Amino acid sequence: MSTNNPEIGKRADLGGYEANYLEAGSRENPTVILLHGSGPGVTGYANWRLLMPQLENDFHVLAPDVIGFGYTDHPEGYEYNMTNWLKFTCDFMDAVGVSKAHFVGNSFGGALSLAMAARHPERVDRFVMMGAAGIRFEMTEGLREVWGYKPSVEAMRSLMSIFAYRQDLVSEEIIQSRYEASIRPGYQEAYEQLFPEPMQEKLDGLSLPEEEIAKISHPALLVHGREDVIVPMENSIKGHKLLKNSELHIYGECGHWTQVEKPQAFAQLVKNFLS
Repeated sequence: MSTNNPEIGKRADLGGYEANYLEAGSRENPTVILLHGSGPGVTGYANWRLLMPQLENDFHVLAPDVIGFGYTDHPEGYEYNMTNWLKFTCDFMDAVGVSKAHFVGNSFGGALSLAMAARHPERVDRFVMMGAAGIRFEMTEGLREVWGYKPSVEAMRSLMSIFAYRQDLVSEEIIQSRYEASIRPGYQEAYEQLFPEPMQEKLDGLSLPEEEIAKISHPALLVHGREDVIVPMENSIKGHKLLKNSELHIYGECGHWTQVEKPQAFAQLVKNFLS
């Protein structure tokens, strides 16, 4: 891992472009792939820096920057959609020599984990969806603000306050680092290609048909903050009803950032479930 910037880790060659990813723990252990959310300035590190140290003793942990985000290359003319994000995930697994893994997905990453279980079932062991999309819901004002972000420190501060229920967790350091990530050359141009208007259509594109979700037989854990204003808690309740082999855990006084707002409890929950 780069000493100057902890967000920059190793590079995986995905044939024509390279993906940035973080790796921790021993390859002798079961692999867990952590998939981040879709906020501006997001990286594998920004989402998972608190969880990775909690998992690395028991698991081989990989946290890629999904294509379209972070320090993974942005190939010109690339189409950002679920089909290609699934291809990215499988190509990444192949590049790092992992045939099957547990998945932990936050928000957008939860939708991608769900789609992996449905469409590449042989590559998924257990999976965790946290504050996850993937099950259809009406666009919220909170999510509209996330996807419609235009770079400024104030806009980032406003966004981070929407993410967290506990405002004391929104440090100036987090705001500044996410803002700086969002103004890297070419980043905002790429970000605006991810979820342009009509946003509801883009959100629906992350969802699976309910009958397809109901066929998934993998053990699944759904985790949600009750005060989440970006993806409503009802989404995970609905997912729990659809996924036959699932558990549901809801935290009170918690927003969209369970892994930051309840780091110890969330890590323990994930470890117990994956073990």
